Amino acid sequence: MNGHANASGSRRGLHLALEIGVPVVLVGVWWAASAGSESFFFPPLPEILSALRDDWLSTRLTADLVPSLVRLAIGYAIAVAAGVAGGLVLGLAPKLARAFGPVLEFFRFVPPPVMAPVFIIVAGFGDPTKILFIAFGVVWPVLMNTMDGVAGADRVQSEVARAYGFTAAFRVRHVVLPAAMPRVFTGLRTGLAVGVIVMAVGEMVGSSDGVGYAVLDAQRGFAIPEMWAGMIMLGIVGYVLNLLLLLAERRVLFWYRDARETSGKESAR
Repeated sequence: MNGHANASGSRRGLHLALEIGVPVVLVGVWWAASAGSESFFFPPLPEILSALRDDWLSTRLTADLVPSLVRLAIGYAIAVAAGVAGGLVLGLAPKLARAFGPVLEFFRFVPPPVMAPVFIIVAGFGDPTKILFIAFGVVWPVLMNTMDGVAGADRVQSEVARAYGFTAAFRVRHVVLPAAMPRVFTGLRTGLAVGVIVMAVGEMVGSSDGVGYAVLDAQRGFAIPEMWAGMIMLGIVGYVLNLLLLLAERRVLFWYRDARETSGKESAR
């Protein structure tokens, strides 16, 4: 027992060291490689970090970052609600899923950025358009993964619950959804990455604030360190949001992780 605990602790320590060590090494390589750079478009890393500190830890924090996060949160919430609900319905109704399959696949592979002019024509400029634009990009991975997760749920368990007289709502809540949750979280994480990208693209078109607008404004003004700083801020936002989602996933799916670890130990024996 102690051997398994020690091995598990060693693995966690190694993973943590890699997660911290590799980014630190890469930043060090970037710092050394860019030191003394005289290129206008590739300034030294210290200059970029100075712009990051001066811009994003002061005025731009509330003027640009907060509006971006608010729009992303609202659009993401709308997409998650619609995607999970739609995926649940289609996953429970195979005939309906086959009927709408071609339409879903079509919109799934339409790159969200190319839809920006359509949203502007239909809804004009403003926050509602940007929010709907984000929701459009996020909803498809959430919907498709939820649908696949629900369709792949164990039918035997559902039939047993039906035989014991449990209602359809009870079976969906306590049998189907828990079985589909690993795929749902896969869709949530994929949708989050798409949402950050779409958020930035939407803010580059007819916007007066936001991280995407700040990057484009710096590029237009040839403020290259500020442009790089905005790009780094986008990466930081995506990383932090993904980390929070991972923590939520581990909390919600603790039973799934424990089951996989137990299965792995039994297979190793």
